[in-house]
Amino acid sequence: MTDFDLVVIGGGTGNSVAAAAAEAGEEVALVEPGPLGGTCLNRGCNPSKMLIQRANVAETVRMAGRFGIDASIDRIDFEGFVDEIESTLSGIAEDMAARYRETDGLALYRERATFVDERTLAVGDEEISGDRVVVAVGSRPVVPPIDGLDDVDFLTSDDALYLDERPESLVILGGGYIAAELGYFFEAMGTDVRIVQSHETLLPHEDPEVAAAFTDIAAERHEVYTGYRGSAVAPTSDGSEGVVVTATADDGDDVDVPGERLLLAVGRRPNSDTLALDAAGIETDDRGFVETNDYLETTAENVWAMGDVAGNFLFKHSGDYEARHAIDNVVRGKRRPVDFTAVPHAVFTDPQIGGVGATQAELEAEDRDYVVGKAAYADTAMGRAKKLEEGFAKVLAAPDGRILGCHVIGHEASTLVHEAVLAMRSGDGRVEDVADAIHAHPTLNKVMEAAFRDVPTAAGDVRS
Repeated sequence: MTDFDLVVIGGGTGNSVAAAAAEAGEEVALVEPGPLGGTCLNRGCNPSKMLIQRANVAETVRMAGRFGIDASIDRIDFEGFVDEIESTLSGIAEDMAARYRETDGLALYRERATFVDERTLAVGDEEISGDRVVVAVGSRPVVPPIDGLDDVDFLTSDDALYLDERPESLVILGGGYIAAELGYFFEAMGTDVRIVQSHETLLPHEDPEVAAAFTDIAAERHEVYTGYRGSAVAPTSDGSEGVVVTATADDGDDVDVPGERLLLAVGRRPNSDTLALDAAGIETDDRGFVETNDYLETTAENVWAMGDVAGNFLFKHSGDYEARHAIDNVVRGKRRPVDFTAVPHAVFTDPQIGGVGATQAELEAEDRDYVVGKAAYADTAMGRAKKLEEGFAKVLAAPDGRILGCHVIGHEASTLVHEAVLAMRSGDGRVEDVADAIHAHPTLNKVMEAAFRDVPTAAGDVRS
């Protein structure tokens, strides 16, 4: 048995906690069987956005004619740029591992870990223990129980990011952000994309107006089957490579959706089931996420959890935020509570989507009073210069002017929404904090100014 001051399970955002503890002079174990950097670096944000940047370049070339410029795409080196991305990111992960191997006080275990009892873990063929333990093992793609799925070769997002060849056609089950982003990428590369989504819109967790607008845009690019769920999967009957998905609507209507490849993008699940948490007295909720309090403490003494496995938000930026608090609470002995006020999110399609706070559907479900402000990209000078015919910014506020939510669909929406984030995270978080700020002309940010200035605050304008 090897004893440590701190054991960190998971080499994604957890590696920063391990490094901080080692720098503070503690004896630390970092346990990670896969490449360091976690989902974001290896199977998520980094590779997906590097792929999407290629899609953005291709779409820019295709749109050049709208500006009176003749341009065409002669060749897409799909295999070449996928190899480049994989080489770049694997190199970063390997450099990180090499650096940690040379860090004084930090022992790197490239094995899976399971709890034996409270703060004691089996790691490979040995056992280790920690005075304190941080659980940061992340999440993985959901593989749903669909009839016939075991008989076909399917992809998850882990696989789709590193394909050797571009498929001629792709069926995507699911309509969340992973389905939307990968659907956009493959379509831009020339793949025929077909999306099967059980909800009535794609991106159903977005504000309803944003979700409806994006669904309309996606339906112009792809075959989109909203209101259908994948009920069965089978190989193509003619012997050619491919699959056929049977999609079923609530009324029993069936439609067959064929494709060369099948991508499952129906969500992610926590990796908590790999750890034998019961042995440590660590409780999870009914979805398998580790239960934590405001200090990221679990139900077991001196055990914390953070990142996807804790289920607060399944975003890299929220994981980084939790890591900063974990360093304070676990390494520095502070009592610093997390504050998840105004956690933003973004979807990197074309157009982009950025959101923060409550949606209109959530406010109506809670029977809360609210007012709305809205502005279109096309009505701004930069919107006209960029020929942005689609897109808008939408603000939801309490009648007294307090910002409740902000939702943007359009060019660089992921950046623009941070005006609302900053207002909501600092000061009083009021509409005038953005509306009265002087916005440089003619930046795209003028659409944010216009949306906030459009918010009515008179009692007679309240919607509920």
